[in-house]
Amino acid sequence: MKARVTVTLKNGVLDPQGKAIQSALGGLGFDGVDSVRQGKVFDVELTTSDKAAAESELKAMCEKLLANTVIEDYSIDIT
Repeated sequence: MKARVTVTLKNGVLDPQGKAIQSALGGLGFDGVDSVRQGKVFDVELTTSDKAAAESELKAMCEKLLANTVIEDYSIDIT
């Protein structure tokens, strides 16, 4: 079973990397970019075929390692 975990900064958390990307895009001529928020994506392949077990395991992975839940949100998409 394959899953994609997307981790992004929570609203209200400063994102200096996103600001740098926004500025660089403007410098490259991409006008009209109001804001950029950066994040990270993890593609995880699991051996289980039980979707509920996979979701539970992925949530545990996010809580313990993949996301800093104080400042980051995460979403899980299982295929």
